[in-house]
Amino acid sequence: MVFEKTGTRLVLRDVPKPKSGSGQLLVRVNACAVCRTDLHIVDGELPDPKLPLILGHQIVGRVEQIGANTGGFSMGDRVGIPWLGWTDGDCAYCRSNRENLCDRAKFTGYNIDGGYAEFTVADARYCFHLPDEYNDVDAAPLLCAGMLGYRSYRKTGDARRLGIYGFGNAAHLIAQVARYQKKEIYAFTRPGDKVGQESARSLGAVWSGGSDEMPPEKLDAAIIFAPVGALVPIALRALAKGGIHMSDIPSFPYVDLWQERAITSVANLTRRDGEEFLKIAPRVPVKTKVETFSLEEANTALEKFRAGKLDGNAVLKVSS
Repeated sequence: MVFEKTGTRLVLRDVPKPKSGSGQLLVRVNACAVCRTDLHIVDGELPDPKLPLILGHQIVGRVEQIGANTGGFSMGDRVGIPWLGWTDGDCAYCRSNRENLCDRAKFTGYNIDGGYAEFTVADARYCFHLPDEYNDVDAAPLLCAGMLGYRSYRKTGDARRLGIYGFGNAAHLIAQVARYQKKEIYAFTRPGDKVGQESARSLGAVWSGGSDEMPPEKLDAAIIFAPVGALVPIALRALAKGGIHMSDIPSFPYVDLWQERAITSVANLTRRDGEEFLKIAPRVPVKTKVETFSLEEANTALEKFRAGKLDGNAVLKVSS
């Protein structure tokens, strides 16, 4: 499925089968989860994508060809391919274990063709061996919502009372890890979203309510998954000491930040994040909730995502 122009639907095209170059793997795609970032690209909210482009960065497949100077993989290995697809390995960020901030980074399904296809090529450095406990469809959402959510979660450190604002796919996965690690979860949804609040309680949240409510206890840390900057001062007021944000922040009184509360952001992920998450996920075990589509139904999956009509993570089943 090829994205040719901002604001247009993807089109089904026959394109040449790619070949793996030095340091790369050719992967036969079995499944690819759909992400909100895919919508941002289609809608022109992310600038200058490679065009024409094959979207998709939560890819599960089997190694079909191995390029020169590639170690750690064998023919037939099952691999996962995430958003961060290439870094230069030489800049100050890469050399200080902050490859997620590499200025020359390239991203799967944005600068590099992704997984809305039968085959894709990926840098072997950014491919992951996947736990056997997950089938292809259930593994796909772990590669973005799971990994990025885990990076956000790691930044909360030893916080015991954890607030989660925006109870979507990432929150659904990370809440399971937090409960496994004996954290108390306070879930915040859109005001009046009783279904979302009940879903959070079913995952073990000790309290759930609207984002306009204050929790019964002060929080040690909060993660904001919802792209709503206005939630930042609200979350700060609910904190004892800590916080994290994922969108633009409106002005707010300094007193909300005072007493050594902190705000930090999360950008992309590192290989360490992915490896750690894929080790802990089957131990929890983290369970994904998916709705499957054929590759040819990619536009339908994107439209249902945009309209908020998905029952779980949308996953394209490409081959088996």
